[in-house]
Amino acid sequence: MIFTPRPYQELMRQFALERDRCNLFASPGMGKTSAILDIFESRRLMGEAKRLLVLAPKRVAQTTWPREVPKWHESFGHLSVATALGTESERLAALRQRADITTINYDNIPWLVEKYGEHWPFDMVASDESTRLKGLRVSLQRKRRSDGTLGPEFLVGQGSTRSKALATVAHKHVRYWLNATGSPAPNGLQDLWGQQWFIDKGRRLGSSFSAFAERWFRAVPGGDGYSQIEPLRYAKAEIEALMRDCSITVDAKDWFPLEKVIEREVFIDLPPKARRVYNEMEKEWFAELESGHEVEVFAAGSKTQKLLQIASGTIIHDRETKAWAEIHDEKIEALKSLKEETNGESLLVAYYHKADLERLKKAFPKAVYINDDPKAEDKWNEGRIPMLLVHPASAGHGLNLQHGGRILVDFASNYNLEFDEQVIERIGPTRQYQAGLNRSVFRYRLVARDTVEELAVLPRLRKKMSLQDAFKEAMKVRRQRG
Repeated sequence: MIFTPRPYQELMRQFALERDRCNLFASPGMGKTSAILDIFESRRLMGEAKRLLVLAPKRVAQTTWPREVPKWHESFGHLSVATALGTESERLAALRQRADITTINYDNIPWLVEKYGEHWPFDMVASDESTRLKGLRVSLQRKRRSDGTLGPEFLVGQGSTRSKALATVAHKHVRYWLNATGSPAPNGLQDLWGQQWFIDKGRRLGSSFSAFAERWFRAVPGGDGYSQIEPLRYAKAEIEALMRDCSITVDAKDWFPLEKVIEREVFIDLPPKARRVYNEMEKEWFAELESGHEVEVFAAGSKTQKLLQIASGTIIHDRETKAWAEIHDEKIEALKSLKEETNGESLLVAYYHKADLERLKKAFPKAVYINDDPKAEDKWNEGRIPMLLVHPASAGHGLNLQHGGRILVDFASNYNLEFDEQVIERIGPTRQYQAGLNRSVFRYRLVARDTVEELAVLPRLRKKMSLQDAFKEAMKVRRQRG
């Protein structure tokens, strides 16, 4: 097949080719993978770039990118692709291919940087799902020599290991850089600094995260006991203005007549015994289970996780062995009822706790955990799996599940907006429309009433979504629809 960019892909292409480094904020299903291939091929033909490194979540690096090149074989089939995953020997074998395009997952970035050192060979980098770089906390500094001149730049600071390692080569050895994501600010504006640093080395948002925070945020006490930062009144407008020239948003709703996802909250009530355990943990940070096990926590974050576990029906009582006890089965029963109410339609079920995965597989023997079967994606799309179980962290990217169903059930809740947004997009309206499936998409959230799920997690997700949507809107290029 010949790759012919759609109008929105042409927008991304032109925007990127006019800038050495930029952000592509593209909704899932908008073809950013093939658009980036087209951008790289254009730069390669012009003699500007020779080798592309793709940083991506493991599943995306392993399947999505290697499949995209042969898909458009008449346009990109001449490009060689190597996947640097697996054991160290397998990764080394991939590097020895000196492929035009090398894909690697984020966890292996420190290894890759150490392996190449000053001989870094990639002149172009595409960070797919670039929010994985948000943990950067470094700054560039220069010492003044005795003669008054400034010495070479050097990095200081903390942050995630992979981001810090990548920062040592990002501006020194990489000429072209693309950040690509559909969720640039899943936890708020504070997520932007780390990603933007790889674009401009701190020129727009500040040379360090502390400078960024001091300029646009203030510290406030968090509801879970931790101090948090929140943006000042003028922060959003100023940050948007600074990033607009290097960022573009391509939103599916501007190009397709999409229906909104129909969301429903299915509430369950904790049984008296479960409510007792929940209240004890909430008030005393300690709970005694009927099994005789005792559970105690010493940090607000740990307590919140325990409360979320209880809301879903279990609790881990041994940190070493991860042993758990069942507290109630109300969500299991709610899912059984929902299965009947949806007239046998296939259900995509998202879980967060390992104990819930075990319970779901036991309660629904025909359910399939996606990582248990390498052909699960194909079987689901062929209608051979009635219930597919996925964890949003691993199934949030690189899966096309729209042919197999249109209903997502969130068995549990979590604060991570990126996971929350990405998992629905596996079957979302954009993918349904592009597949020629004229049907509504439904999302059912199973929520324990009067718990942290209802009172804290869902309100916070809605607040984050509102802020992120407003930011992405500000990054759009105003144009006539083609």
